[in-house]
Amino acid sequence: MKYIQNIGDIIKYHRKKAGLSQKALADIAGIGKTIVFDIEKGKETVQFKSIINVLKALNINILLNSPLMDKYNQEHENS
Repeated sequence: MKYIQNIGDIIKYHRKKAGLSQKALADIAGIGKTIVFDIEKGKETVQFKSIINVLKALNINILLNSPLMDKYNQEHENS
């Protein structure tokens, strides 16, 4: 799936710009080095929680976007 690979490419780019090895990123994110490798290679079976941990470690935010997001945000702004 193309989107999975894009996430891996983005993570790899940010990791390298931060001067981190896969092992160092894994340590910061609290996951195994193999998981970082799998994410960067676009493996589709990586747990979502692991991806979230890596994104947090790299200070990358996820933005959800759809035609219904404005309506959703209006309905949930006081929740």
